[in-house]
Amino acid sequence: MDQIVLTKPRLDPAKFRDPVVTAKGETRATVALRALDTLWFNTGTLCNLACSGCYIESSPRNDRLSYLTRAEVRSYLDEIAADSLPTGLIGFTGGEPFMNPDLIGMLEDVLSQGLHALVLTNAMLPMRKLRAPLLALRRAHGERLKIRVSLDHYTQAGHEAERGVRSWQPTIDGLVWLGESGFVPDVAGRLLTAEPEDALRAGYAALFSALGVPVDAFDPVRLMLFPEMDPASDVPEITTACWGILHKSPEDVMCASARMVVKRRDAAHPAVVACTLVPYDTRFELGRTLKDAARPVSLNHPYCASFCVLGGAACSR
Repeated sequence: MDQIVLTKPRLDPAKFRDPVVTAKGETRATVALRALDTLWFNTGTLCNLACSGCYIESSPRNDRLSYLTRAEVRSYLDEIAADSLPTGLIGFTGGEPFMNPDLIGMLEDVLSQGLHALVLTNAMLPMRKLRAPLLALRRAHGERLKIRVSLDHYTQAGHEAERGVRSWQPTIDGLVWLGESGFVPDVAGRLLTAEPEDALRAGYAALFSALGVPVDAFDPVRLMLFPEMDPASDVPEITTACWGILHKSPEDVMCASARMVVKRRDAAHPAVVACTLVPYDTRFELGRTLKDAARPVSLNHPYCASFCVLGGAACSR
């Protein structure tokens, strides 16, 4: 018998082109910035890994987004303070943030301003090289410094299918070190398999128990399970009518409460983009300052549907 291979429908090229109307001529949904609760910094796209499913295509060679400097990050912290913005959380993503030579200084500036800091990491060698300064930050600022470790599956085979051979044990070692050193780490997993979410969480729970790592796998913040994102797969466009149909609010979407700062290769200065998912799409570049970036965002990208509105996910809670 011939094997039947099921393929996902490819994205209609007429979709996600016009910021005002959809391919069917319906009014596209937009999201206003309710309040800047979270500001993300992409510290640069260079990474020690080249994961097969990385939405930003980070790798040891991808420098499309340059390293941000401590001074550049501080300028945005100064804007938050000067304008009394309600920002409580500063997130650092990449690439691998611990490869940025200014990261520890950036964290010192964030934490000394009384803000919370979150670093997304694979917990491998770049992080472990900085154990001493991380422990110093932990002693000085306690749980206001949070580290979230990317662990794509609760099995070595599942994780390494995405991250490559020999990527499992260094990440596990880093996660265990965080737990043993007094950090309360979070974990980010992926909905890579056909397993129901409760089965995935049970698998992670067994792993965390065996490792002695203090992560509650059934807490959706302590273990975030992110939906898969494929910009070439077909997804519905989000219209103004969708809020009522889906029983959701624009305030549920990430760009209602967050922005991200990036610095494009060879750019003279950083720019603020709508969210963590669209670092390369210049349609979502909102300006140089946080004030410039306070305008509404048109949900004109496949990830707006697959990750945020239909996927119900967010990079911070």
